[in-house]
Amino acid sequence: MKKIFLLLLAACTTSIWPQKANIPGKTDWFDPNKPATTYCNPINIGYNFTTHNHNGIPESRRSSADPVIITYKGEYYLFATNQAGFFWSKDMSDWNFVYGSFQRKPGDDDQCAPAAWVVNDTLFYVGSTWNRDHPIWKTADPKSGRWTRHVDKAMLPTWDPAIFQDDDKKVYMYYGSSGKLPLVGTEVDYNTWLPKGNQADYAQLYKATEVEDIQRPYGQIKEVAVLDPAAHGWERFGPNNDMEPAPWGNFIEGAWMTKHNGKYYMQYGAPATEFKGYANGVHVGDNPLGPFTYQKHNPMSYKPGGFVIGAGHGNTFADNYGNYWNTGTCKISIKDRFERRIDMFPAGFDKDDVMYSITSYGDFPIVLPTSQRDQTKGASSGWMLLSYKKPVTVSSSEECLEVETHRMDNGGKKVYEKFCYGPENLTDENIQTYWSAKTGNPDEWLQMDLGRQMEIKALQINYADHKATQYNKAMDIYYQYKIFMSDDAQNWTLVVDKSKNDKDAPHDYVELTKSFKARYIKMVNIHNASGLFAISDFRVFGNGLSEKPKAVTSFKVDRNKLDSRNAMISWKKQNDAVGYNIYYGIAPDKLYNSIMVYGDNTYDFRGLDKGTKYYFTIEAFNENGIGIKNKIIEVK
Repeated sequence: MKKIFLLLLAACTTSIWPQKANIPGKTDWFDPNKPATTYCNPINIGYNFTTHNHNGIPESRRSSADPVIITYKGEYYLFATNQAGFFWSKDMSDWNFVYGSFQRKPGDDDQCAPAAWVVNDTLFYVGSTWNRDHPIWKTADPKSGRWTRHVDKAMLPTWDPAIFQDDDKKVYMYYGSSGKLPLVGTEVDYNTWLPKGNQADYAQLYKATEVEDIQRPYGQIKEVAVLDPAAHGWERFGPNNDMEPAPWGNFIEGAWMTKHNGKYYMQYGAPATEFKGYANGVHVGDNPLGPFTYQKHNPMSYKPGGFVIGAGHGNTFADNYGNYWNTGTCKISIKDRFERRIDMFPAGFDKDDVMYSITSYGDFPIVLPTSQRDQTKGASSGWMLLSYKKPVTVSSSEECLEVETHRMDNGGKKVYEKFCYGPENLTDENIQTYWSAKTGNPDEWLQMDLGRQMEIKALQINYADHKATQYNKAMDIYYQYKIFMSDDAQNWTLVVDKSKNDKDAPHDYVELTKSFKARYIKMVNIHNASGLFAISDFRVFGNGLSEKPKAVTSFKVDRNKLDSRNAMISWKKQNDAVGYNIYYGIAPDKLYNSIMVYGDNTYDFRGLDKGTKYYFTIEAFNENGIGIKNKIIEVK
């Protein structure tokens, strides 16, 4: 009896004071259960694969765009185009998928460019449609994936919708996507979701079938934003704002409303999602339906250079500490010109109530919020890119192929290009290229040489899903791998173990719990989600432990005298620099926009506004840090 009692006591003691458990995948430098303090664009969510033959293109590929992030009951919810559901997070880093599809037929879209907003403590949701066939959904328990219909059929044919509830509880809808027509907005009745006013005034709208008729103002529907590309260079269509006249018009879309200090900020995306200059602009007014005035600092969010390119069509939200963030759409546009991802940048309103978003080093690790903070300088971690142009050896490489592409750089026509999948693509900071092994089998590998010992703090693995066979959502999509590090390429230390991972993470960002000094990094595939083991860029962040670059010399901005929307920017190339960041803005203390440039000493900039005086500066950066900014120059 005494022996049995002692055994029971031991069992109870173990349950009350548990022994230290072995966490699967935990190493001295990586803990899969420890929350990250940083994140890295593109946002690392399980981007859905398109439906079969989507847009008439048979190739399997992932995509999403047009994000909306909102807070609900202290947590963050991310909705985006065609995800068969949505994502939630406690910290804006670790995103969890909730299946919640509204797809009716196998080839249909789920929800394009959806809108979400908390109205009267309930989460409301609606997708894009030109028809009078979409419900307005609502839920008080979004994690269940279940929604009820607030309205069976919304009579407003809203494409790229946005919902906004003002402080007086009035509800507004904004919508539109067109190369010819403005964005529009209206107050809606909360119970019926019909536009306010005499319904007879909307008779023509309710029976209209053409977009040109649908997106016009009727009754109390107001024009809220329109493009002026003749004055605003960044609103021009084209890969570098260089297609005039625009073949389909200069697109305005992606409405979003933010209220700050009694002012209403009408946000919009332009000029088209498939271009590097896709950006968010803003007009400002004193009422939710305007009139609105073009903000002098525009675009408000802009990222035409770097690994992540594009920042248009998203939303602005405040985190749980009161800091603002701006989301957007970044492009890949190879397998489909609508092959896209999602990014997110620190944003806010300065002392003059100017709305801004900071995208400088916006595809390097960004510090997550833990309190309210000043974001006018961004939230960069200071961890630098260590992997640019570093040599990589691999287990195998797929042969070059003649591939039908849909790049808008070639006018959007179907063309064939020769694509090669060599290891040099792993470190070129080009999201449109990638390396692919010949198989997706375990033990395919890549090995990078940093050239010398460096301090490694984080990694980002951007999968390319080459020759994938998956279409639409499946719940068994994930990647598994191990990462080793070494000083001599002979004696290896296991630093990151994701051999038990079961979460879909196509842009897997791994923050080490403590830094590791090494020269060589090796990644070994264990399980690939679909297709061949293929990676766009294997990106390494930390500190190169050497000298920062010197200040840039011979910096010039030559504004075109015939067309002041354009300027040629030049500087002297430096051997100690990996790249350069050009900053510009409407005042010396408002240099909020930036352009990242690798491997060049000129930039053809076509994003200025006529009649606006600008200020410019530049800095060089390398693995070791950021050089001193140049003296600010005025450009009239």
